[in-house]
Amino acid sequence: MPKQLAFSDTTTLPETPGAPKLVLVVDDSRLQRKILTSSLSRWGYEVMEAESGEAAMEICAARPPELVVSDWMMPGMSGIEFCKAFREISGENYGYFILLTSKSEKNEVAEGLDAGADDFLTKPVDGNELRARMMAGERILEMQRELTLKNRVITETLGELQRLYDSLDNDLVEAKQLQQSLVRERHKSFDAGDLSLLLRSSGHVGGDLIGFYPAADGHLGLFAIDVSGHGISSALMTARLAGYLSASALDQNVALEKLPDGTYRSRPPARAIETLNELVLDEMETEHYFTLMLADIDMQTGKVVIGQAGHPHPVIQRRCGKLEQEGTGGFPVGLMSGISFSQFEMHLDPGDRLIILSDGVTECPDAKGEMLEEAGLERLLDGLRDITGPAFFESLVWSLTEFAGGTEFPDDVSGLLFEYRGDAHNR
Repeated sequence: MPKQLAFSDTTTLPETPGAPKLVLVVDDSRLQRKILTSSLSRWGYEVMEAESGEAAMEICAARPPELVVSDWMMPGMSGIEFCKAFREISGENYGYFILLTSKSEKNEVAEGLDAGADDFLTKPVDGNELRARMMAGERILEMQRELTLKNRVITETLGELQRLYDSLDNDLVEAKQLQQSLVRERHKSFDAGDLSLLLRSSGHVGGDLIGFYPAADGHLGLFAIDVSGHGISSALMTARLAGYLSASALDQNVALEKLPDGTYRSRPPARAIETLNELVLDEMETEHYFTLMLADIDMQTGKVVIGQAGHPHPVIQRRCGKLEQEGTGGFPVGLMSGISFSQFEMHLDPGDRLIILSDGVTECPDAKGEMLEEAGLERLLDGLRDITGPAFFESLVWSLTEFAGGTEFPDDVSGLLFEYRGDAHNR
């Protein structure tokens, strides 16, 4: 049977607004191509023709069309085969593909869809229907272009965000190194004992700070700070506070007072904390507050005078292994003006050790969300009674990690360990 004519056009339709779309008409019938091309041109499309699938592929390689109207049954490369080949070369330049066919069986339509066809028209083609399908194709292409543009913008934005993240990450790595440099020595030996320090942030940077400073002849000053919150703002505050408790610029250290002979000695810790509280409220515009432990150790006698401002209780582990946790609790620094702080005394005998830890230890949760708390801390410390020096904190972190179930700690962890040997003249 001869081929059905591929078009029945009885209406004159308005031209397509905007820039003309490029359409490729593929059919081995010259008459059918002429009918389709004439109407498409009248509607405002720029039209190219091909008499076979092979010829159409050459045209597509040179100038990809935006829309394709192709007959299904053609000698050589069929419309289905051409559609598959067209999809393979189209890449990001998506083209809307309409198959002209006399086929109407569902399995044959499914075959066309699997090959990549977007739409079908049954011959003879009604002009109104073809026009409607072409306009639908244009809408699909416009949405595809917008999606491609948005995806490109998203990709560029993600790339820029990644560059910003990498830059920020590098800055945070440097910030962490700078913060860690505030604790220059992690182990220090004195005639009367050994001091070990731990500073471990939960993120790049944190709000914990620990340190020590010389306090008169035969005295050692210790401090432990835990700023509220986490991250950069907390870390900046710890850097500022480090200057108030400096071991190198003693005249700026609020925990010390200068004597007439030019030497320094510890101020009463409670009074030093009160001074620091007023300084923070007067000089720092911040919503942060912090807990603080100040301690003055008399190396000769073992007497320890401690000021506590909301920091966890200090622990003394006696030579025999017995644990003692004492303290007054106190109010955090930087919340209210005019607060009075108190101090108390503890005593170290040779072989005893003083342990000061942040609440990142006692408030560390296990896999069920239950915190270690003071009772759990005592069990943990009892298991570390024979471990000394920096190895003590390494073992502490390992035990805490085991308790937490191998997850990262949700809070900064810091601590001081002073192992008292006693005055050399009295040993």
